[in-house]
Amino acid sequence: MIARHLDAFAWSASDMPGIDPDFLCHHLTMDPKVRPVRQRRRKFNEERRLVVREETKKLLNADHIREIQYPEWLANVVLVKKANGKWRMCIDFTDLNKACLKDSYPLPNIDALVDTASGCRMLSFMDTFSGYNQINMHPRDECKTTFMTETSCYCYTVMSFGLKNAGATYQRLMNRVLAPMLGRNFHAYIDDMVVTSQERSQHVSDLEELLLQ
Repeated sequence: MIARHLDAFAWSASDMPGIDPDFLCHHLTMDPKVRPVRQRRRKFNEERRLVVREETKKLLNADHIREIQYPEWLANVVLVKKANGKWRMCIDFTDLNKACLKDSYPLPNIDALVDTASGCRMLSFMDTFSGYNQINMHPRDECKTTFMTETSCYCYTVMSFGLKNAGATYQRLMNRVLAPMLGRNFHAYIDDMVVTSQERSQHVSDLEELLLQ
């Protein structure tokens, strides 16, 4: 068995038009009994303030966030140290996620996926680049994703990784867009994908079929 590891769709965020909102976007279905929460602002040292400033600038340049006034929901930035020593900027959506109802959209069975791929001679594992951010937030829900920085407040115009049910929304997208291939020569568990081929000579054609979808 030969496995290839590929980065799929590896181009800059500004080059990616994203998913048509009329086809699919991310909704926040809220418990009507829960009141909006404005978190108390957390303080950062100078190093972390610079990180937040730079990451916010990147999100603005990619049109993933926009500035907002008078938000009802307001969350803090959280910085997490990655294995390479750099910082990852996340948003503390704890309160917002508690207020959202669970989307019970079924995810694939991992054991079944492994069994399906076990007899294939060729496998290509793919990892999407900024995949979640290609799905737009529903316009009425953008304001609920607001977070604060030292100078302003911003909300997401695209689906953020930390939002509840984001995985279900992404799986729904994969199942819709790639339905002709699913279970035949392509398998996806949220944003982890694998193209499978019974014969080595068929693998290039299977990859082309995926990339031309």
